[in-house]
Amino acid sequence: MSAAKDAPPPLPEPLGVAVADSHTHLDMQDGTVEQALEKAAAVGVTTVVQVGCDVKGSQWAADTAEAHAAVHAAVALHPNEAPRIVHGDPDGWSRQGARGPGGEGALDEALAEIERLAALPWVKAVGETGLDYFRTGPEGKAAQERSFRAHIEIAKRRNKALVIHDREAHADVLRILREEGAPERTVFHCYSGDAEMAELCAESGYFMSFAGNMTFKNAQPLRDALAVAPQELVLVETDAPFLTPAPYRGRPNAPYLIPVTVRAMAAVKGVREDVLAAAIADNTARAFDY
Repeated sequence: MSAAKDAPPPLPEPLGVAVADSHTHLDMQDGTVEQALEKAAAVGVTTVVQVGCDVKGSQWAADTAEAHAAVHAAVALHPNEAPRIVHGDPDGWSRQGARGPGGEGALDEALAEIERLAALPWVKAVGETGLDYFRTGPEGKAAQERSFRAHIEIAKRRNKALVIHDREAHADVLRILREEGAPERTVFHCYSGDAEMAELCAESGYFMSFAGNMTFKNAQPLRDALAVAPQELVLVETDAPFLTPAPYRGRPNAPYLIPVTVRAMAAVKGVREDVLAAAIADNTARAFDY
């Protein structure tokens, strides 16, 4: 990888109306939390939702939100984490290193820990949870589904937003939400469905959060979905350090790049940047109840 490829993209022009990054992973980004927040605030990104993917990351998210007024936490076992807890992770693909199988008991313990964290006042959401058929094969589906259903229950018991990770699993995610009854505030993080699914989400009042990948050349289905998504249900996120928006695709992402995506979204919606930013700011505060 060339040095330029590794270099952080330049600071974009600041937004006129401040917005929130509804989904980021500060613990996977270079530099300190303070640096990330300062850089983001300089361009009008004044709030971030820090998302946990496992017990350790969720604890870190909760601690970081407690320490910083601009940070809200989401806690969960990522859909790919649940099968690793149950069946083991010999390759150590996650950041925890190699693990042996823990069985259903270990999943119960991890879920109890997520529920404990979800009760904290600065934890605003349970997520990212859901289904991921891209990384997990059929053998992991039962663990993913059990974990997803448990997270839905935790979100409802604790009256928190539910943040969904849905990768190549649209029909099953929507089915399980119907079967369990979705929490009052449900967010599809890094929305990946098409326009037809966006209409279904809108009917159910689900928020749809768009990431930098909506700027990619091959992402016309995402732009079509954004075009039909009601403005009052649209959020923006980085999912940093991943999904850096064009023209910086492949370089490290961070919350300060949100304005690039907001401008691309405003163009798709055919509205002024400030109008969309104001809607996003309001929607994110409603979705996460802060």
